[in-house]
Amino acid sequence: MNNQFEKNLQYVDLLNEWDPFQLKDGSYDIEIADVIQAVYELDDPTRLAKRIQSIYEFSFGKMLPIEKCLKTANDLLVIKENSSCSL
Repeated sequence: MNNQFEKNLQYVDLLNEWDPFQLKDGSYDIEIADVIQAVYELDDPTRLAKRIQSIYEFSFGKMLPIEKCLKTANDLLVIKENSSCSL
């Protein structure tokens, strides 16, 4: 359980640092929760990137470039993979 909590904190840190609309920390709480849920559901970076793009578009009415979402998706999946390999 502690490992899952730490992993979630890493996701939150990464997504706050990403800050795609330059709104500063704490401005994406709802989107971050939705993206973390998507990370648990998806393992494919392209599908995750499209979900991330959709989440932020729904909230902010602006579509992020898929390339930026794909980089973030890959970063999130690295965290997911690294934590699932450690005991």
